[in-house]
Amino acid sequence: MDWTPTISELSGPRYQRIVEAMEADIAAGRLVRGQQLPTQRALAKALGIDLTTVTRAYTEARRRGIMEARVGQGSFVSETSARRAVDLPHPVAIDLSMNVPPHPLEAQLDERIIAGLEAIRAQSGLTAFLNYQPPGGSAHEREVAARWMRTRVPHAHADKLVIFPGAQTILFNLLAHLARPGDVVLTEAITFPGIKAAAAQLGVRLVGVAMDDGGVLPDALAKACRTHRPKAVYLIPTLHNPTTATLSAERRGAIAKIVRDADTMLIEDDAYGLLDRSASPIANLIPERTYLATTLSKCIAPALRVAYLLTPDGGAQLQMRGHLQATVQMPAPLMVALVTHWLETGVADRIITAIRNEAVGRQQLAQRALKGFQFQAKPAAHHLWLHLPEGRPDVAAHLLRNGLAIVAGDAFTVDGTSPHAARVSLGAARNRSELTEALRILVGALHKPADVRQIV
Repeated sequence: MDWTPTISELSGPRYQRIVEAMEADIAAGRLVRGQQLPTQRALAKALGIDLTTVTRAYTEARRRGIMEARVGQGSFVSETSARRAVDLPHPVAIDLSMNVPPHPLEAQLDERIIAGLEAIRAQSGLTAFLNYQPPGGSAHEREVAARWMRTRVPHAHADKLVIFPGAQTILFNLLAHLARPGDVVLTEAITFPGIKAAAAQLGVRLVGVAMDDGGVLPDALAKACRTHRPKAVYLIPTLHNPTTATLSAERRGAIAKIVRDADTMLIEDDAYGLLDRSASPIANLIPERTYLATTLSKCIAPALRVAYLLTPDGGAQLQMRGHLQATVQMPAPLMVALVTHWLETGVADRIITAIRNEAVGRQQLAQRALKGFQFQAKPAAHHLWLHLPEGRPDVAAHLLRNGLAIVAGDAFTVDGTSPHAARVSLGAARNRSELTEALRILVGALHKPADVRQIV
């Protein structure tokens, strides 16, 4: 509570100077997340200014997301740069259904976006990115991305890379490229709803393959390949959505051999790979048979709409650029320019590190809150897979009535058999305080007796 900003050296209205000083002190570490700030009256007295000026400054700081007020406690430095959603559907108060990365203050996203755009403006001007650009990215943008990817995928090169507006667009275009209506694509028995939606639109038949806590079972995959002769195999090998399963090196090797022997193609969804760099992509074992999709949606922010597709060869790259041009023309050029700048300067890796560290902290919080319950989780994952108590099919609905949204297991099943589980997205909470409250509501619902029902 002893923070007194230095505003005499700043320009502009006094309330803005207070906010700018707060932002600067957060960036410099003089103010830390969760630190209590002086009362408005105390700060006004310390600075010798009118109370209404401080009130206006605190209002602006809350609007920018750098400060939050807690009823009966005071004002605190925010734990995150995320603002409260204004369009949550009734009756949702806390939404843990969207699997998105948290935005801790350490990621400095607001500042880095502004600095990145200013660097682009100074170098070439922003209007240069308001016209049509080459589908799939320029040679320079693809080279920067390939160089960045080579730390995990040594065979990544610009002539095999396509920049897409998000991983969902990659999945849709890959299914359209590799399969026809009625063709079979294999996937885990529990899988990402986005691949289900794309397959349904294209008339592609998904067949689920049995899995355990370690991911898809190689023997079951080999049998399914012999039975169905699939056009492709779609897998999320690292921090699987929704179960968080991560394939061992042994299973990755076995799966690579199965795909090669079946003379099919692998669609490797590497959405979470940058959160667990210890796991080497299967693409490194069978690069000639793998389409590797890497997105920034889960490690930086989904609204950037920047994702990278590494194709097996140059011919496949040209074909996928054609698919991209025919469907959405190109990714947003200004967003690609910003991300490219971040990759070149090392900013992207610093943001990812901050977000990964926050994910670890939230998982530790969940581990403590859910002690005694059965769930699957990994240290750097943004979500966990919660096994619901027997005889409690109504948990998700009960939670929704209490203002908390999670995703029930039936959203992820391929064959229609609903697992008695739910995905809880820890990254979706604006901060750890909100996550703590959400977990309190969740634990209360899990303890609720099975025979208690809402009277309607």
